[in-house]
Amino acid sequence: MNRETPSRSSDTIPAPPPALGISGGTAIKFIFALALGAIGGAVFYMLQLPLPWLLGAMSFVTIAAIAGAPLASWARFRNGMVAVLGVLLGSQFNAEIFARVADWYVGLAGVALSGGLMVALCTLYYRKIGGYDRTSAYFSAIPGGLSEMMVLGEAMGGDARKISLSHGVRILTAVFLIAFYFRLFEGYQPTGLVGEEVSAIGWHDGLILVACAIVGWPGARLLRIPAGQLVGPLALSAAAHLTGLVSAMPPGEFVAVAQVALGAAIGARFVGARITEIWRVIAVSMGAALIMVAIAAIFALGLGELSGSSKTALFLALAPGGLAEMSIIALSFGTAAAFVSTHHIVRIILLVVIAPALFRILFVESPPGAKGR
Repeated sequence: MNRETPSRSSDTIPAPPPALGISGGTAIKFIFALALGAIGGAVFYMLQLPLPWLLGAMSFVTIAAIAGAPLASWARFRNGMVAVLGVLLGSQFNAEIFARVADWYVGLAGVALSGGLMVALCTLYYRKIGGYDRTSAYFSAIPGGLSEMMVLGEAMGGDARKISLSHGVRILTAVFLIAFYFRLFEGYQPTGLVGEEVSAIGWHDGLILVACAIVGWPGARLLRIPAGQLVGPLALSAAAHLTGLVSAMPPGEFVAVAQVALGAAIGARFVGARITEIWRVIAVSMGAALIMVAIAAIFALGLGELSGSSKTALFLALAPGGLAEMSIIALSFGTAAAFVSTHHIVRIILLVVIAPALFRILFVESPPGAKGR
C-alpha cells in the first residue's frame, strides 16, 4: 500500500493550464464559432450588404449562440486580430489629417459632452425602465470599454452578466444601425476587403507591420493603456507611417479574417443567454443604444453646423459603438478613420479613468459591495 502512495499523490497534482490559454473542448467550440462567422461573412458579402465580414459573422454567431449552439470565443486570438486592425487604422495617419486642427478640438469637446449626457440619461433609463440596480445601471450606461466596465462594475457590486450583456447589445445595435443607415440613406456601397493584396506588400513593409502588432500590444499592456491590443499597434503603426518608415497597409485577406474574428467574438458573448430568460435585458439595452445613437447624431449635427466640420466624421467619432467597430465603419466608408479612432481612444481613456472615480464621489455613502438598491 505504501508503495502505491507516491503514484496516488501524483494523481492529485492538478494539470497545468493549456499552453495557449484554451482547452481542447473550448478550441473545438471556438473553431465552430469562427467557421460559422466566416460563413456569415461570405453570405453578407455575396448579398453586398455593408461591412459583410464583420456584420455577417456577428449575425450568424449571435443567432446560433442564443439558439444554444456550442460556441466559444478565444480572447488571445481575438486580441491578436484586433491588433491587426490596430495596425490597419494606424496606416491611416498622415500629415494631411492634421491640416484641420479645429475639427479635432470640436470633436474632442463633443466626446466629453455627449459621453457625459449618454451616461446620465442612460443610467436613469436603466434604473427607471430596466429596473437595474444603481451600480449595474451606471456601468451599463457608459458608452465604451466593455471589458473594463464589466470588471469595474462587478468589483463595485454590480451584476457582471447584466453589464456585459447590456454592452454587447449596445455594440450590436449601434453597429447594425449605423452601417445600414449609411448604406440605405447615404449611398454607401460595400467595398469588400479593406487593405492591400498580400502580393502588393514587400518583405520590408511586411516585417514592420508585423513588428507594430507584436511589440505594440504587449507594450501597451505594460503601460496599462486601455484597449491596449488595439491602441498599442495603432500607435506604432501611426508613427511608422507618419515618419515614412512604411507606406503599406495590412493585406485585405488578413483584415477580413480580423473582422470575422471580431464579429464572432461579439456574437459568442451571447452564449448561454436564452432569449426567453433575458429578452427584457436585450430590449432595454437596445433602447439605451438608440438613445446614445440619437445623442451622437444631435451633437454631430450641431457641432458640424457650428464648426463646418464633417458631420459624418463627427457622428462616427461620437457614436456609441466599439472602438474597433466604429473605426472599421469609418475606414470602409472612406471617412477619416484616424480622426474617428483617435476620438474613440480618448473617450475610452476618459471613461476608464473618470467613471470609477465619479461613481465613488456620487455614491460614496454606499458600503463596499452594496448593490445600491
